[in-house]
Order: sequence, then structure tokens, then C-alpha cells
Amino acid sequence: MLTVKHSLMNVVRLGLLVMGCVHFGSVALAQTPAKWPERAVSFSVPFPPGGPVDTTARLTAAPLALLWSVPTPIENKAGAGGIVGALAAAKAAPDGYNFFFGAIHHAILPSLKANLGYDIQKDFVPVGLTARFPIVLVVHPSLPVKNVAELIAYAKANPSKLSYSSSGTGGGTHLAGELFKSMAGITMQHIPYKGSAPAMQDLVGGQVQLMFADATSALPFIKSGKIRALAVGNPTPSVFFPELPTIDASGLPGYEGYSWTGVFAPKGTPAETVQRINADMKRVLSEPKTVQALMAAGAEPAPNTPEEFRTFLANEITKWGEIIKRANIKADD
Repeated sequence: MLTVKHSLMNVVRLGLLVMGCVHFGSVALAQTPAKWPERAVSFSVPFPPGGPVDTTARLTAAPLALLWSVPTPIENKAGAGGIVGALAAAKAAPDGYNFFFGAIHHAILPSLKANLGYDIQKDFVPVGLTARFPIVLVVHPSLPVKNVAELIAYAKANPSKLSYSSSGTGGGTHLAGELFKSMAGITMQHIPYKGSAPAMQDLVGGQVQLMFADATSALPFIKSGKIRALAVGNPTPSVFFPELPTIDASGLPGYEGYSWTGVFAPKGTPAETVQRINADMKRVLSEPKTVQALMAAGAEPAPNTPEEFRTFLANEITKWGEIIKRANIKADD
């Protein structure tokens, strides 16, 4: 009887010990994200200071620094249209202290150039989308169209007579136009420029008839009446142009074309850290001050989950890859 009692007591003690270990382990696991960050968290931007991606990065990192009570330095590593910075970020230590602000360029580049030296899907972990930059379809006032349906009808009645400007071959404003052409079944001549400013100037001057422009470039000229806005490429109405319909809803169902930026981490970054920074990004991107600052810079906050961002990225790579192949677009060297 004593032996049985003694055995039962041992079982109870062992059970309590196991429960204690499990509890200790679960507490330790739960505390792991809370210990992060213990030092500066760096954000790499693959473009020069002052551009939309850099501005979005700084406006996102600043409130994160206040939230975490550690510095969040921005490191600009520009070159080769975003390739140099991406390559460096892919080789960064996956310790939860190195993150990378990628953009639509990194969904386009795999179809434009071979041997990038990195794979945006295999060498990175998606953390979350941060913002999107609306693309608005604008035309010169002399063009006799008032909506998307009329533009498509005009283009079909006047094949190859329309030309549209963009900020450069293979960029978001170029491919937004190619997507439009493909879905609408029309022909237009693409005129690439070195930047949005000269592309917009030639639209205002009438040298080209239309443009798929970024919101910040287009807004002043829309307000002054020098160009006419027809619709936005967003899947939902843009807060910058609440009076404008989407291209999808005004004559071209299924159309989506806009620029974006999001945060990535090097492959191997702890999953709990990725989830933590995603949650904190959502928090700061919903704060009124951050929202106002991003809106003033032409960006619409659009946070999502790591899983949603992974799916979004894959869809973007496929979509733009098909357009690049269909239009036989070659990268500018």
C-alpha cells in the first residue's frame, strides 16, 4: 500500500514538474517578442532620399522608434532601379534588426532582368504592405473623351493615334498603361521619359494625349484644369480623388494598377519578430498623425498581414510578368 502511495506521489510530482516546465517554456516563448527590440532596428531603402519609397519609410519608421524606444535609422542604398539595395538587404543578418522597404519595382524586375542576384520571394520574408500610391488616368483637355468607356471607344476608332507618357520603361506608370491596352484591346504608343515631371509637362503641353500618372504629379494640374482626370487605377476609390470612379467600375472590369511599398525581412528572421513588427506597423499606420503625413506625401496607408502580403506579391509578379511578356518590354540598360 505504501509502495502504491509512494508511486502515486511520484507520478503527481512528475506531473507537476512537467506542467511547470511546460508553463515555463510557454512563458519564455511568449516573452521572446516582448524582449525585442533591444537595440536599433535598421530599415534599408533601395532608392535615393526624397522619393516616395524613402518618404514612406521615414514616416513609418519615425513613430516605430517612439513606440519601441530605440533608433530606427534609414539606410539608402540606391542603384540599378532598386536592385543594389535589394541585393544588400537579402544578405543582411536575419536577426530581427534588419528590414527592407521594397516596392512595386521588385515585383516587376524578375520579369525584366535575369540574374538579379537575389529572389524577392525566396530570399525575403514578407512583413507587410505599408502604403499604395494611386495612379490616375489623365488626358489632355483637347481629347474628346470624358470617361474610360469613351476613351476606349475613341482609341478603337483611331488605332495607334493615341500616345501616352510615363516616367520610364518598365516603371509602374508604364505598365499601368500596358495593362490598360491589353485589357481594353486597343493600341497606343508609349513615350517614356526620365521621370514623372517631364512626362507630365509634355502631357500638359499636348505632345502626348494621356498618362497613367502618380497622384502627386497629377493633382496640381488637375486642380488647375490643365489636364482632365478620368478614373483611378485603385481597386477602390482613392481618398485623393473621391469624386473619380475606378477604372474597374467605369469601363474596364478587373483592372488594378497602382504603385506600392512594403516591408520585407531577410530569410530566416524569427517568425515572432515578423509578427510583432507587422502588428506594430498596423498600429502606427492607423495613427492620425502618421496617416495625415503619408497622405500629404501622396501615399495611402494600406497595411495587411504577412500572409496577405505574400499572396499580394505573388499576384503582382505574375500579373506584371504576363504584361511584360505580352508587350515584349525590354529593360533600359
